[in-house]
Amino acid sequence: MMKNLLAAECLKIRRKGIWFLTFLGPFGVVALQMVNYGVRKDYLLQQSEDDWGYYLQNISTFTPFALILGIVILTSFMASIENETNAWKQLVALPVSKLEVYLSKYTVLTFLLLISTCLLTVFTLAYGVFLDLGEIPYVELWKNSFYPFVAALPVLGLQLWISCVSQNQGLPITIGVIGVILSFMAYSLPDWLIWKWPSLINQWDEPLINVGLGLGVGVILYIAGTVDFIRRDVK
Repeated sequence: MMKNLLAAECLKIRRKGIWFLTFLGPFGVVALQMVNYGVRKDYLLQQSEDDWGYYLQNISTFTPFALILGIVILTSFMASIENETNAWKQLVALPVSKLEVYLSKYTVLTFLLLISTCLLTVFTLAYGVFLDLGEIPYVELWKNSFYPFVAALPVLGLQLWISCVSQNQGLPITIGVIGVILSFMAYSLPDWLIWKWPSLINQWDEPLINVGLGLGVGVILYIAGTVDFIRRDVK
């Protein structure tokens, strides 16, 4: 039955532009650097001794913003599909549990974000090769894309939770917009705020702390959202 739920979720989003958004996010991040390096490549290369490292640093400046914004849009879309058609009751009336319903949505969203992360890696690599920045640091390239993804799991858990239990998507969108704004202020935020974690910045200067927190708190928020969704009456 879980397989059928996942297939149904994929069918629902097929013509909603969500796949395009999944592509647009990572492409937009790298496109900004295409403009940046296209206009002042010589100047930028003079600013660093490590051309790949400086290039990845520029990419990572916009990655948290795009990631959090993508989460807000995708979770709202997923929940609004059911709200617009009043399909929650019909969905849970099927011989499936609320746990499976919630898990299917979380799984599809995680899969979409994972695809975006993979695309970001490919686009980053492709343009870096085009710029001829030297020997490719594959490990750092992988970290630059996948660490923020794992660190952003609490944001995904929170946004999906609020989106699924809210009749009006105004609340989750408002919280999401605040989160996007906060992601721009990562350097001045306290380390305990989940919207800071995708930036991989902390007082210990250790990105793995943010990754570990993202994974742990992400699981906690997913469980909390699942329990709350199961206990609520579907309207």
